Amino acid sequence: MEFKTNPTNSSNSFNSTNPTNSSNYKNMSKEIVVENIMVSISKYPHVPYWLSISKTVEIARLSLSEKKRHPGHMAALVFDERYDLMGTISLKDLLKWLIESKASADRPVSEIMKPAKLYVGPSDSISKAADLMLQNDLEILPVIEDSVQLIGLVRMVEVFDNLSNG
Repeated sequence: MEFKTNPTNSSNSFNSTNPTNSSNYKNMSKEIVVENIMVSISKYPHVPYWLSISKTVEIARLSLSEKKRHPGHMAALVFDERYDLMGTISLKDLLKWLIESKASADRPVSEIMKPAKLYVGPSDSISKAADLMLQNDLEILPVIEDSVQLIGLVRMVEVFDNLSNG
């Protein structure tokens, strides 16, 4: 699976099949869809897969200090040399590393990232996004249009906010 990203024009593509059965979610009436709550990938730090874990921690700290008013920014996006999205690294992943394996500071971030395997479409329900997030311990999911183009991210904080407002 590959997310293609062109940083100059934000054109993204994705090659994969959605591993979930979307038929369970298509008949939900009047529910907010992912497209209404997704955010731009530019809202997240971008790191190359080869960057050391310790440098990724530094980037995460800087990002958090700049965005204290936006608690939903709790991950970084990991890209390969072609700027294809490979996965995500959450604060939880980094905190676990800080506690358990700090001695491996020079290892690449790709060793502890969560691979980008799952996604939702813009017309999928936020309940579907919540289900995927909970089943797979994810805080963000890529939003893919027509099974090809990465158009944004859906975050747990907005999913929670919308579902809790009934």
